Amino acid sequence: MLRERPLDQSSASGFQSIQGDSAAINALRAQIRKVAPVNAPVLIWGESGSGKELAAHAIHTNSLRAGGPFVPINCGALPSGLIQSELFGYERGSFTGAAKEKAGLIESAAGGTIFLDEIGDLPKDIQSNLLRFLQERTITRIGATREIAVDARVIAASHVNLKSAVAQGQFREDLYYRLNVLPIEVPPLRERKADLPLLAEHVFRTYSAEKGAHVKGFSSKAMRAMEQHDWPGNVRELINCIRRAMVLADGRLITPADLNLAGETSVFHGDALGESRVRAERDAICVSLANAGKNVTHAAKHLGVSRMTLYRLIAKYNISV
Repeated sequence: MLRERPLDQSSASGFQSIQGDSAAINALRAQIRKVAPVNAPVLIWGESGSGKELAAHAIHTNSLRAGGPFVPINCGALPSGLIQSELFGYERGSFTGAAKEKAGLIESAAGGTIFLDEIGDLPKDIQSNLLRFLQERTITRIGATREIAVDARVIAASHVNLKSAVAQGQFREDLYYRLNVLPIEVPPLRERKADLPLLAEHVFRTYSAEKGAHVKGFSSKAMRAMEQHDWPGNVRELINCIRRAMVLADGRLITPADLNLAGETSVFHGDALGESRVRAERDAICVSLANAGKNVTHAAKHLGVSRMTLYRLIAKYNISV
């Protein structure tokens, strides 16, 4: 999300993926510069679609591990029956279908960084195994009798408040404190609206191959409409909104009607906020399905959810596939 050619001020320091020059984004960059050089775990909090993976990647790029692998994992997208084997690997013959040994994702991050997105979705038993890895720096493959030392830095992220999840018994307290050594918060788009013109132009350039040949940019009214919208779906919603407008616009310039934000205001209350989030989620699903040729597996991978979750959402929003 939002990966492009480097900006002049950030290309040398690995921040080219974090677009913007608002006070909130500059503060985020400053935080990343502080935590990147050390080896301690980082816990990133931010709303869905705000760019947590970009922050994690910037930390990796500015660390001493930049030459090693960066392995991102969406914990919420891993099938429940495969989480253990995907993260920790397995030995040949350890279960039906294990024809040969396989290294897990944690092991594949040796020498680099493993990014555990939406870590709050991990089952409690897997949380215990992850805690052991953080404490001992070793993992044990399924069916193995020996431990394997793995030198990998852990960056975790969540859109839910993990401290509240601990209080509700949904997340291990000891794991929370192991992860929350260096906390970072990614600002939502509504708190960095000064970045909207830059972000909008970037999205327009990135997906220019999808637009009608006649579409050249945004009208001033469209830019004002985007500035007045609160973006409950954050940057992900912005991307989907602009991509849709680029395809559907009839004129030379994208208008507020093309963006489907006409009549939106910067203040949302109660049901209106919920409706905006529902619309953003439905739009994201429709765009991903269209880009994947209605292949649910590919669309689920792009959205970062499991195939079953996507099927459930398709049914929920009555989307035809």
